[in-house]
Amino acid sequence: MRQTMDRLFLAHPRTVDETYGEHMRFALGFSMRLLGAGLAALVHAFIPCMFETTASRMIKGMHARITNRQGNEAQKPMAAAGERATA
Repeated sequence: MRQTMDRLFLAHPRTVDETYGEHMRFALGFSMRLLGAGLAALVHAFIPCMFETTASRMIKGMHARITNRQGNEAQKPMAAAGERATA
């Protein structure tokens, strides 16, 4: 049971040198940014003069932030073809 709990909640945050809480905060913040970028892109789809570069600018910023994280997991190649990528 202890190994399962570790695998489910602690193993991944440890790879980026974060606690569970730190990782949750980062992931929730990231999800809010993604939601904002998605909403900007949705508005842009219907009204092209609005949010012309907002979504792409936000995504570039998120990419820079995630690739500069401690542990830099985003730069590591996936171990197996079936392995899931997570935020």
